[in-house]
Amino acid sequence: MTEPGASPEDPWVKVEYAYSDNSLAPDDEDSDYHQESYKESYKDRRRRAHTQAEQKRRDAIKRGYDDLQTIAPPCQQQDFSIGSQKLIKAIVLQKTIDYIQFLHKEKKKQEEELSTLRKDVMALKIMKVNYQQNVKAHQDNPHEGEDQVSDQVKFNVFQGIMDSLFQSFNASISVASFQELSACVFSWIEEHCKPQTLRETVIGVLHQLKNQLY
Repeated sequence: MTEPGASPEDPWVKVEYAYSDNSLAPDDEDSDYHQESYKESYKDRRRRAHTQAEQKRRDAIKRGYDDLQTIAPPCQQQDFSIGSQKLIKAIVLQKTIDYIQFLHKEKKKQEEELSTLRKDVMALKIMKVNYQQNVKAHQDNPHEGEDQVSDQVKFNVFQGIMDSLFQSFNASISVASFQELSACVFSWIEEHCKPQTLRETVIGVLHQLKNQLY
């Protein structure tokens, strides 16, 4: 609207109208521009950070596969020059798993061997102590052992025990069939090879030989 007394052609009025219509427009445009720029910059930063993180992850996985190819001997013997990356990775993983399983078996085998060696060492220590005790006993009493029995007497004891066992074995075992033989053997062992039964057999043999010798 034109103020009373003012002419539409007045230049000051034109300037006033121009200023009043467009005074806020530049600031609004700048604000929108900066806001859009901020949004785009934030998205770019997130996208760039995600890309960098993904690249680090891929690099770490690649280094892991490279290390496996270097550490696991089966992978060193494999030719990876031909084949896709997925196939190569699958082969590396399978070869590594096979090698780990092999190491577990070797470890178990070595532990069993170590246990056996420890038992052998313990047995040798016991034998050493027994030998030292026997030597000392002989030195303290050099006449001991003059009444030692001969090997023939020792064999007669063994023969007497075996003869007694064979008599009961022969009377208890049936040879009608192999199945019946097997069943009879186990029954004979349970009945005639009990510790008390064997003890009585040995005592009887020793008494008999003692009477023959003395």
